Order: sequence, then structure tokens, then C-alpha cells
Amino acid sequence: MPENREAARQLTDAASTNQNFYHALWSQTRLVCADRFNTWPLVRGLLPHSPQRLEVGPGLRPRLPVAGTHFIDIAVPVIERLNEAGALARLGEVGALPYEDGRFDLVCAFDIIEHVEDDLGALGELSRVLKEDGVLILSVPIYQKCWTDFDALVGHVRRYEPADLEALLARCGLQPEKSAAFGRQLKNQRLLRLGVWFLTHQRSRALFTYNWLLLPLDLLFQKRLKFREGFRDTCAEDGVDEVVLICRRRGGGPV
Repeated sequence: MPENREAARQLTDAASTNQNFYHALWSQTRLVCADRFNTWPLVRGLLPHSPQRLEVGPGLRPRLPVAGTHFIDIAVPVIERLNEAGALARLGEVGALPYEDGRFDLVCAFDIIEHVEDDLGALGELSRVLKEDGVLILSVPIYQKCWTDFDALVGHVRRYEPADLEALLARCGLQPEKSAAFGRQLKNQRLLRLGVWFLTHQRSRALFTYNWLLLPLDLLFQKRLKFREGFRDTCAEDGVDEVVLICRRRGGGPV
């Protein structure tokens, strides 16, 4: 019984952290279109074969084109802004997607499953709503040794060891086809601690600085994604702490 109470407390804490942080983040920013990101060449190539599309947890940084795309997010400001721009957006969570089985040709979940306690259930839902042979684009942080206070601050529950992630994907009928190094975690620990302090004690000011100064600079200096077959070789590259994977739904889905 005590173990059950502790698990319930952790689940509530994770959900509350995500809700509070991202509501504040998206309430102070503008919508950035998908073609501004280094994922756009990949997405653009998939669009002709993906009339039915879903992105989970996009915030106001969707990687799929807004018009005509289905979106699920936990933040009310996100849903309002996306729908104003022509999206089909609904409040919801990755663990309980409000769509029938096999609905979508393409599903995206960038930096999502590390935020939920039941990641197997979340991946199962992403797989469930995909058509057979449909594509999932997924990004996750890797290596628990890379964990920092920033992970906890933004609501991460875990980082993934490559073998564990591969096993989870297999259980959900998802086969990694290609992958690339993704994201750029700050390596300077002093600057990282300073950023965490500002986000903790001066959140409004920190989020304003990120949204209106740091993000535009980040977009300007993005590197082109370099995809490899599979994903073990990508994880083995020096300095990689996050990956983006292109997975194909095979074998009938979750087991």
C-alpha cells in the first residue's frame, strides 16, 4: 500500500510539473511554423504520403504543418492558438488519445514520452492510432548519466538507455528505421545551473528571454540533421544526448 501511494504521488508530481511549466511557457510566446525547424526536410518528404497526420504535445513549436493537422496538447493556450491557425487541435494526453485504431499515416511526438510515468502505455497509444506501415517520428533524451537539474525542472521522468528504448519500441510494434542526433543540451554546468536558477526564481523573465531572444538564435544556428540507418550507431556518437527516430509500425501494433 505505501508503494502504491508513492507511485501515485510521483505520477501526480510529474503531471503537475508539466502542466505548470508548459502553461507558463506557451502563455508568453508566439506560434513558430514547422518550416523553421531542421526537421522540416524530413517532414516535407513524408507529407505527400500522409494525408492523415497527428502531432502530440507540439506546444507552439509544431513540426507538422498546422493547417489540416490533428494536434493533442495539455495546455489550453496551445489549443486556442493552433485552432486559430487552422489546426484540428484538442486537449488531451498521450496516454489516452481520443482517436480510433489505425487512423493516421504519420504521427509525431517530439520530447514527449520522457515526461510520462507510463511510457509503455504512451508508446502503445502512439502505435495504436497509426496505420499499419505508418510512420512515427519520435525524439527522446538518452543516457541517464546525462541527467541534470534541468531535466527535473522541465518535467522529465527519465532519460533512455538505447537498449531499453529499443525493447519498448519492439513491444509496441515500432521498428526504428533511421535516426539522427537531436537537440543541444548545454554542456557548461555553471551556465546550466544559472539557467535553472532563473527558471525557478525568475520564471517569467527567463521564459521571455528564451522565447524572444534565445529561440530565434537557436533557429538561426540549427544544424542539418544527419540520419543513419537504425539508431544504435547514432547513440554511439560522441556527445549525443538526444535522438530523433523514424519508426515504422510493423507486426500488428502493441503486444
